[in-house]
Amino acid sequence: MRAYLSIIKIRFILLLQYRMAAIAGVCTQFFFGMVRVMVFYAFYSTTTNKAPLTYSQAITYIWIGQALFSMVPWNGDSEIQNLIRTGDISYELLRPINLYDQWFCRAFALRTAPTILRAIPMFIIALFLLPKDYGMMFPPTVSAFMGWVITIFGALMISCTITNIINICTLWSISGDGITRLLSAIVTFSSGMIVPLPLFPDWLKKILELLPFSGLIDIPIKFYIGDIPINEIYKYFSFQIAWAIILYVFGQWLLNRKLKDIIVQGG
Repeated sequence: MRAYLSIIKIRFILLLQYRMAAIAGVCTQFFFGMVRVMVFYAFYSTTTNKAPLTYSQAITYIWIGQALFSMVPWNGDSEIQNLIRTGDISYELLRPINLYDQWFCRAFALRTAPTILRAIPMFIIALFLLPKDYGMMFPPTVSAFMGWVITIFGALMISCTITNIINICTLWSISGDGITRLLSAIVTFSSGMIVPLPLFPDWLKKILELLPFSGLIDIPIKFYIGDIPINEIYKYFSFQIAWAIILYVFGQWLLNRKLKDIIVQGG
């Protein structure tokens, strides 16, 4: 256990050093967030139909999604993918620790460190600096905030397992570009990053809510805006953990299956 905690600590500290990348990420996410907010402002200003989300809830949905963008598993670990391409993964196989768990710890740091650096300034801007029509709302109750915090942990577990699956798929394709681009489109669409899931047609929303991607963004935000009462936290957190366990076991099986016939580049 100490070895895995050391991996998380070292990777976390290393990733916290990329402050200029974080500033660039905040600027980029803020720009795209404002574009989406203005689109929703125009939509809500002209529609006469009752929407599943109020305007304030929809804008909050957008800003939280932008703030947590780095936590969404739209890519793999570039260093691991490079180790696979160059054949240096052979050194990883010699370490006296479980390879999957080692990669999981790296994924944990990859999804938390950049998120912390980018989410804090995004929340400050969206909560305190933007005009009321363009900023996000505070959680309606303390219990709504606590539900959000708890389900963020569940979302992180799902994110780490999906990140690992992307890394493992590189063992088949050498280059992880194809699977990264494919999964990026699937994740951003199915998690609610592009359009909040409550705004989808009922038949499609029911399908997307059964997938693990809904546990990344949609479930935590619904707790934050008070759309889901805190007394249902066990149901939704169990849903997240169940998917995380399923994806964890699948990733372990996938990696073990490939390691039986792995061929290192160059020999």
